[in-house]
Amino acid sequence: MRVTGWLRRYSVEVGWSVFAAANVAAMIADPSWETIPFHFVWISLTLVYGFRVWSNRTTTIVLAVVVVSTGTSIFADAFEGIQLWGELFEVPLMSAMFLAMVWHARRRQIAVHEAEALVEQQERFLHDVSHELRTPVAIARGHLDLLRPRGGELPPEVAIAIDELGRMDRIISRLLLLAKAEQPSFLAFAPLDAAAFLEDVFLRWSEVAPRVWRLGRLAQGSVLADEEALRDALDALLENAVKYTDRGDRIEVRSYVLDFGLVIEVIDTGVGIPAEAVDRIFERFARGDAARTRSTGGVGLGLAIVDAVARAHGGACSVQSKGRGATFSLRLPRYTASGNGASTGTSAGDPAMLPDPVLE
Repeated sequence: MRVTGWLRRYSVEVGWSVFAAANVAAMIADPSWETIPFHFVWISLTLVYGFRVWSNRTTTIVLAVVVVSTGTSIFADAFEGIQLWGELFEVPLMSAMFLAMVWHARRRQIAVHEAEALVEQQERFLHDVSHELRTPVAIARGHLDLLRPRGGELPPEVAIAIDELGRMDRIISRLLLLAKAEQPSFLAFAPLDAAAFLEDVFLRWSEVAPRVWRLGRLAQGSVLADEEALRDALDALLENAVKYTDRGDRIEVRSYVLDFGLVIEVIDTGVGIPAEAVDRIFERFARGDAARTRSTGGVGLGLAIVDAVARAHGGACSVQSKGRGATFSLRLPRYTASGNGASTGTSAGDPAMLPDPVLE
């Protein structure tokens, strides 16, 4: 059992060792053609190392074995007059080329490890800071609520302070969610009625802001997802739509099915997204328009949450904006259509294939 596990773990190294040994044997068996298997050995060694990047000790041992085995064969043939002495220079030349590749691979490995450590440090920092901020924010809100007169309204200054603390609390919650996004236990998957879920989210948001709210045709079926995380993602998309639309603008929610799964779209007729901002709009702390005020543009965490939730579900998110308006798409792969007729489309960019809206 241990041997099987060892062979499975080092299958690439074992396979290369057999291949290299066969080529060394070919060098010995037919000296007139030995330069061909010689190069096979060195090229395959470079390729294998590119995938594995062994430790310094292992690299030194393997390099020494290859140098001795290939060099001895060429030296013996040159000593007997079968091979030119100049062919011996191939051994140090190939060794130097391999060592140069080792140096670059090591540098790349160190850079990757440093980047991973930096990301881990950032995630831990976000989690710790967010966690520590929640308690003082909650205490401050509680004390400000005590200033509310019985049967009366809070003074405007106090009301503004409570609203800002509420905004801080939402930002902290999003920071915590992003900090947990890369953890294996981030999501708790369960079958979710996609149409009923979207109807609930839509009805809740349609009472929040005076917009022309429209519920398009919804695909009928279930999606394997984390309900709370998916709700956070849709809340972020709808909040973004509300921010960048005015009273007379339309916000529509709809869904349909493609070959890879369910597509949920949030469409608005607002100000749109500048072309230069489309590629980075899902990055953390990115905003579509840096000139917007803080109250309008936010801090740029909402769409980063959408991206994190989509990737955690094995899906993706995207945006299309040409001039005015924007269409945000959230793609979820683990979808099962029901038998009562699910709406379908030919592509995410082909809304003409979708049935007409059923609720406005």
